[in-house]
Amino acid sequence: QVELVESGGGLVQPGGSLRLSCAASGRIFSINAMGWYRQAPGKQRELVAGFSSGGSTNYADSVKGRFTISRDNTWRMYLQMNSLKPEDTAVYYCNARSYASKDYWGQGTQVTVSS
Repeated sequence: QVELVESGGGLVQPGGSLRLSCAASGRIFSINAMGWYRQAPGKQRELVAGFSSGGSTNYADSVKGRFTISRDNTWRMYLQMNSLKPEDTAVYYCNARSYASKDYWGQGTQVTVSS
């Protein structure tokens, strides 16, 4: 089992910044890839940014140039979100996928972009 705990969400004005964190614990040696997803009301959950098993990164077109995914060697992953827009409002989830293709999810953290 892999446990994921997110933090860092909140309310921010358009154009502002937030940094999300995700701490992984448990059977971390089973993790093959990690990423950030989000789900807005009435919409499907979508990939925002992620690391592949080879370590390369990928981003949704809607966040390229504004969001940056990173991680450290203590199994923490981050999402730096700049130039936030109202359409970025969603619950953001940390995801880890094992080598056996099992998905693990954090509890989610709310990000609201509003003036």
